[in-house]
Amino acid sequence: MLRVKKVSKFLKNTSKFAFMAVYSYFWCLIMGRIIAIDYGKKRVGIAVTDTLQLIANGLTTVASHEVIAFLERYIQTEPVDKIIIGLPKQMNNELSESMKYITPFVHTLKKRITHIPIEYVDERFTSVLAHRTMLEAGLKKKDRQNKALVDTISATIILQTYLESIKTNTL
Repeated sequence: MLRVKKVSKFLKNTSKFAFMAVYSYFWCLIMGRIIAIDYGKKRVGIAVTDTLQLIANGLTTVASHEVIAFLERYIQTEPVDKIIIGLPKQMNNELSESMKYITPFVHTLKKRITHIPIEYVDERFTSVLAHRTMLEAGLKKKDRQNKALVDTISATIILQTYLESIKTNTL
């Protein structure tokens, strides 16, 4: 009984800020990251969230034939809750021709990584937004022509779109 009173007294005297800090620390130990993929015929841009699933960050660009092995290694070192795949659509809302590369990739991914759910997110205009972001960031022309960087930024935009849609329940 004495122990319960001490814990109760501690909780009453602990500020809400300290409680939230401790809560956030333990919650991030439980939560996994979300990975976003901008799949292309040659390269794949990859982005991940932080452990609180609040911020999207570009991770890397990997050759298309190496991406599944890369993801398997990454998942062994980091907890992952979900994988988001960019869904290429045309302006008329039909799937683009790129789906002929993405569909077999996702099929293989689902066979190899069975315990993580996979979702699609519309990726229209991500390349345009990636180029605009690089221009606004003041990157030199040579850096803006780096296709690997464009793919990583596109994956980051796909992931940020997903995170925002969760907040607003628009998916």
